[in-house]
Amino acid sequence: GVGKTTLIQKVTQALKVSGVPIDGFYTEEVREGGRRTGFDVVTLSGKRGPLSRVSSDSSSRREHRVGQYVVDLASFEQLVLPMLRNVNHGSDAERRICVIDEIGKMELFSQAFIQAVHQTLAASGTVVLGTIPVPKGKPLDLVEEIRSRKDVKVFNVS
Repeated sequence: GVGKTTLIQKVTQALKVSGVPIDGFYTEEVREGGRRTGFDVVTLSGKRGPLSRVSSDSSSRREHRVGQYVVDLASFEQLVLPMLRNVNHGSDAERRICVIDEIGKMELFSQAFIQAVHQTLAASGTVVLGTIPVPKGKPLDLVEEIRSRKDVKVFNVS
């Protein structure tokens, strides 16, 4: 709620206008009747799908939850994984930017996403513009790994 996604969207627009090769995704709040009911994943190519939705049903069936939200892992992976694989298989001669907003609790339920982020960070021709949450509570392994990398510059948005 501090403006990370808004900042990502503005930077992305500026890069696109400059002709920089860029792909990726951001997350966007879904609101109904003035209250937040979930989050969508929006790819820079214009595809959109649910990341999570509010669920009052606290059933015991196995589902991934963050607070009141149930994560739609299938939808998330279907949108994000092909895009990340595409970024990772470009030619190394072409420098490109990959937007990953966000690497947080909901997204980290996906082992395939974690693996794809590792591959993207290891790709020599790719610059990642991403968002990670400020640590609160139990640290998220991938987030802390990213935060402590020598090739990562962290800016705090407030």
